[in-house]
Amino acid sequence: MRLRKSLPKLPVPPLQQTLATYLHCMRHLVPEEQFRKSQAIVQQFGDPGGLGEALQQKLLERREKTANWVSEYWLNDMYLNNRLALPVNSSPALIFARQHFQDTNDQLRFAASLISGVLSYKALLDSHSLPTDCAKGQLSGQPLCMRQYYGLFSSYRLPGHTQDTLVAQKSSVMPEPEHIIVACQNQFFVLDVVINFRRLSEGDLFTQLRKIVKMASNEDERLPPIGLLTSDGRSEWAEARTVLMKDSTNRDSLDMIERCICLVCLDTPGGVELSDPNMALQLLHGGGCSKNGANRWYDKSLQFVVGRDGVCGVVCEHSPFDGIILVQCTEHLLKHMKKSTQKLVRADSVSELPAPRRLRWKCSPEIQGHLASSAEKLQRIVKNLDFTVHMFNYYGKTFIKQQKCSPDAFIQVALQLAFYRCHGRLVPTYESASIRRFQEGRVDNIRSATPEALAFVKAMTDPKAATLDSEKLLLLKDAIRAQTEYTVMALTGMAIDNHLLALRELAREVCKELPEMFTEETYLMSNHFVLSTSQVPTTMEMFCCYGPVVPNGYGACYNPQPENILFCISSFHSCKETSSSKLAKAVEESLLEMQALCLLLPPATDKPLVAKDKAARPSP
Repeated sequence: MRLRKSLPKLPVPPLQQTLATYLHCMRHLVPEEQFRKSQAIVQQFGDPGGLGEALQQKLLERREKTANWVSEYWLNDMYLNNRLALPVNSSPALIFARQHFQDTNDQLRFAASLISGVLSYKALLDSHSLPTDCAKGQLSGQPLCMRQYYGLFSSYRLPGHTQDTLVAQKSSVMPEPEHIIVACQNQFFVLDVVINFRRLSEGDLFTQLRKIVKMASNEDERLPPIGLLTSDGRSEWAEARTVLMKDSTNRDSLDMIERCICLVCLDTPGGVELSDPNMALQLLHGGGCSKNGANRWYDKSLQFVVGRDGVCGVVCEHSPFDGIILVQCTEHLLKHMKKSTQKLVRADSVSELPAPRRLRWKCSPEIQGHLASSAEKLQRIVKNLDFTVHMFNYYGKTFIKQQKCSPDAFIQVALQLAFYRCHGRLVPTYESASIRRFQEGRVDNIRSATPEALAFVKAMTDPKAATLDSEKLLLLKDAIRAQTEYTVMALTGMAIDNHLLALRELAREVCKELPEMFTEETYLMSNHFVLSTSQVPTTMEMFCCYGPVVPNGYGACYNPQPENILFCISSFHSCKETSSSKLAKAVEESLLEMQALCLLLPPATDKPLVAKDKAARPSP
């Protein structure tokens, strides 16, 4: 906490700089006439003594009074105001390497070891013993704000009719949660992890999990799958929750879930081939209500899934923390589990432990109606998701670094080329950039569809242009330079998205109606991210994925390793223009063509540059 105070506050960029950058980012993405109209509106907004300057002054005052001037606005805009269902639309998943469980006991040993790791990690957080993260990649070495880690186990996203609330358990007010919730066969069980001031051992946890599995298999006791309600649109779930809360039994059950440390979901086999895409789908939406889609409680920030078929991972409610925090926490847990697998876990309770208890629900006909509607909507989400995992095996970070390029910038330019190949245009693109160098910093946006990227992709795809390879290489280097410069701008708090968002929200507070600057076509289009991308690197065998953020968009998450790059690409079947597999294929072609340029070889036509099985790198 001392470090958080010692970090600098997020700067407010100069108004004219942000307005000029905004126009520069959008000019080549909209028709000329539309741009000229927008330019006039932006210039008027930024006129000396005008509205823009008045709002900028208010923002500077806000910076003095708050730890971070954008936090609240950003959290509401990015998450809490969003009314879409959490699965696929908002909650990312982290998929572990497939486990090979011989029987249910193996599955429960894995779950017990995982819970034990969670408790050790939480103890590190509770005693503030977690070492401070330092920046990697661009501007590496700087200390980063650690605040998000403290939301891992203490957060809950409460549904609201128009806006959700991110509830953080404050231990001064409430007793520290000492239980987790185990979901099994769509039933929820309270597993106390501290009994008589003693933390349960792995053996004790294993014993308790066996009891839960036995209780869940009793069909006479089985209750409706209430977890389904949390997969619905946020306003619909808020409405259903209001109905549930009328009954004291339901209130008690909700209270236990809302105050738990995390969820552990013991899944039944999904009944599909365990390919990477199928494992990811099991985590993203559980396969719908007929499979494991109801064996979840989506409002809780961490749900660890341990499937009988070996599909394991984490589903994360994204509002309290960013992907990199999730990865750091998970890698810590998996390392803990690796150490503990050397010891054979047996049931080792000396005294008889009190049995875990099943949460009870009173279901009115109204709730039954909500459940039927939620089930149907989740089924639609399942059917609509077009998802692929693509491993690019020809080269990875090592080759890109040999070209004296930033791997992230290189991959972003490849994504622009791939999108242009598929759709013949560039679109506003979102790439998250961490601003944890500042107090309470979360992310800003790197706008990767730069004018330089457009010049490069046009040269690469226009047969009439007859651009020389040497010229294409210069255009590629220029696109990578522009991408890298924008990245540094974002990391240092000088990007435009958070700034424009704060000016817009301040305008809401002081103006009768929103200024034209924030209602006109170009601005609305600038915030419609058809390509939503994120680099989520891991040092252990796992990968991250998420859905698109707009109906006609793509989600593109990538994990660059020394000798390969893993891409998870999502889109919706309901949009006829998009295709995840086509974009994945175009990404592969783009990366190969860019490699050929770097080596100044003719692009590969029918055979790859590198033998796939060896994935050897040609020396530059």
